[in-house]
Amino acid sequence: MGRMLKALSERALELGPVRDAEQTGNWRAATDDDYVYWLVLDRPGKSVNTIDRSVIEELSHHVDQIIDQRPSAVVIRSAKPSGFAAGADIQQFAGASTGEIRGMLKEAHLVLDRLAKVKAKTIAVIHGHCLGAGLELALACDRRIAVADASLGFPEVMLGLHPGLGGTYRSTAIADPVEAMTMMLTGKSMPAKKAKSIGLVDAVVEERHVASAVQAALYNDLPTASRSLKGHAFSVKPARSLAAKQMRKSAAAKAPQEHYPAPYRLIDLWEAHGGDAKAMQEGEIDSFAELIETDTAQNLVRVFFLRETMRGLKEGASGIRHVHVVGAGAMGGDIAAWAAREGFSVTLGDVATAPIGKAIRAAQKMLKATLKDPLKVRDALDRLVPDPMGYGIGRADIVIEAAPEKIELKRKIYAEIEPQLKEGALLATNTSALPLADLAAGLADPSRLVGLHFFNPVSRMQLIEIVSHDAISSETARRATAFAAELSRLPAPVTSAPGFLVNRSLTPYMAEALIMVDEGIPKERIDACAERFGMPMGPVELTDQVGLDIALDVSASLRERLDTAFPDSPGWLQTMVDEGKLGRKTGAGLYAYDEDGEPQKQRLDGLPDGSKDDPDMLDRLILPMLNAVVACLREGVVESEHVADGAMIFGTGFAPFRGGPIHYAKQRGVDEIVARMNELADKHGPRFAPDEGWQRLKS
Repeated sequence: MGRMLKALSERALELGPVRDAEQTGNWRAATDDDYVYWLVLDRPGKSVNTIDRSVIEELSHHVDQIIDQRPSAVVIRSAKPSGFAAGADIQQFAGASTGEIRGMLKEAHLVLDRLAKVKAKTIAVIHGHCLGAGLELALACDRRIAVADASLGFPEVMLGLHPGLGGTYRSTAIADPVEAMTMMLTGKSMPAKKAKSIGLVDAVVEERHVASAVQAALYNDLPTASRSLKGHAFSVKPARSLAAKQMRKSAAAKAPQEHYPAPYRLIDLWEAHGGDAKAMQEGEIDSFAELIETDTAQNLVRVFFLRETMRGLKEGASGIRHVHVVGAGAMGGDIAAWAAREGFSVTLGDVATAPIGKAIRAAQKMLKATLKDPLKVRDALDRLVPDPMGYGIGRADIVIEAAPEKIELKRKIYAEIEPQLKEGALLATNTSALPLADLAAGLADPSRLVGLHFFNPVSRMQLIEIVSHDAISSETARRATAFAAELSRLPAPVTSAPGFLVNRSLTPYMAEALIMVDEGIPKERIDACAERFGMPMGPVELTDQVGLDIALDVSASLRERLDTAFPDSPGWLQTMVDEGKLGRKTGAGLYAYDEDGEPQKQRLDGLPDGSKDDPDMLDRLILPMLNAVVACLREGVVESEHVADGAMIFGTGFAPFRGGPIHYAKQRGVDEIVARMNELADKHGPRFAPDEGWQRLKS
């Protein structure tokens, strides 16, 4: 069956004479009747091509053959339906010294330089994902033909790096240099049509027209992307310096240089040597080799593999095609819309029709923003069906309850739903803190109940906590985990415990911030302190984002159900909730909010001179969070340190360049953290007492 599926998928791709060629290593090669040498990358046993040392070494042998055979042209493409190539295999650099990495890069550059200089016309045909080193390979060719579904990008900045295989100078020489720099600095991918508009590719065609496009390129009937006036303008250093200044300003707003050096290295490189390919090549190799040794790159590479670890928790398919969501509030509506976006048939129910209409309108906005293609938006909306009568319950493979956090209400919903469920259907709850054992108490078949804790906003937060309980079946847990992955989300298996993992760990961080506000420390200073550490949002603003009412409820729940000391919420917080000041959603909370929902913060330099930072501020915020993660590991709420780190990064935005809370703790030193927490406990109270799990972490 696998061989048949592979053959069928290849039939959709124009592979010329290579379709019948024998596989030798990572490449397949054959020459057609027009004496065009087709070279197809098809890494054995992999669904996605990556570029590693073996791929480059074999490419070198093919370049030798091309030089010897002198074909009329060379076509380079991929046989993988997923795309051209997903970038470099970053594992090849693990454990290598700076000198060894520099040597590997120089060898690879020599091969691509030789490819760029062959006398035959070289044509890269790009479909699907063409990223990082894959795009750098395509840029070494004379022409680039993109299939309409292609997506091109340089994601290296996400790993604390910049392109290292010629991308820095080839992209800025071939395409609009400012657009090329923006691609590299943001790591965002670009659709084929946009890539053509900036000169990165020469033509965009449908797959069925690839052979004709190759012929047109062969006979010079394919127009080439000409270098823009911008390209000529930025060939002089003063113009580059002006642009570089703006680039540094934009980079600083998102990635401080002390934590993320790669964007600034890239800007410096282009400003100094833009237009001088040789100088940029040498600078690129040196800079890449040095960056990969930095803590930032090492930790971001770790985060990359944490993501892969969590994706790898999927075992088999979920078997879920139809999703029914009960509750069309903010979370339920977003869950339904995202499932429809990801290809599932979705019905959305609620006790009232108004919330369903509001959810559909919000879905349209989200789908337009994330899909961008009107046809894809239309198709997703066609899959999202309003269902106020709940007709979809009986047809659904999974019913997701997203009702308010009240046990009796949820139990009442389950009593109505369960008799309607078809055999094999799962029942999921999006509860953020309620015990699943309590929710399952009235079910005839509690084995099919599972927690699917999504995070807000669903369209941006990558994590789903898969919450188990004593009565869940292993098949329910397996299918729920697979379903999360099929939603393009990262599953984090946890057991039902107060706050699960993420809320249990995040709430002390937010609670301590409120205590500091109560002490008179300006909230802007508190948020700035956390943001300097690397958090995407300060804890005061985060509390407003979550909602003061929800934050109060979660804190009360944890205080009641945890054995550890948990701080009391300030009395004024309840007063604010009673007055309807709930945070961002009401336009007023700890901060006031403008029409765009942005908090109105005072400038730090405009705060009263007498308001000084608490010298313990950062540790008071961060260490209780780490302490809670350690407690969750000790209690078995989460089994793996890797999953714990990944869940906190992808569920809370914990500073990615620090590699996760447990990794950060180990790098800083467990003994130092325990000693520091004891100091804080003496000064501020027992809420800082270190969990006994720290001792296990040392072993």
